[in-house]
Amino acid sequence: MTDEQIIGTINRALADEFEQKIEDLTPEAHLIDDLGLDSLDFVDMVVVLQNAFGVSLREDPTIQAIRTVGEIHELVIAKKRELDAAP
Repeated sequence: MTDEQIIGTINRALADEFEQKIEDLTPEAHLIDDLGLDSLDFVDMVVVLQNAFGVSLREDPTIQAIRTVGEIHELVIAKKRELDAAP
């Protein structure tokens, strides 16, 4: 799966789960200020992304620092690479 495919999958999952427009899911879009997500939405987001990619995000300490859509993209791409590289 390419980075572009991962980003597309993330954006579609977020758009579907949180009723957002795909065009609003830019890398610099702030999850709280721009998209209106709250702390419960963050939990849902983690579950949606874990299910979509088969990666574990809940235990990753960097998930707490995520503030933008681009940071989500970067984290999931890194986790997906780790998963794909594992024997």
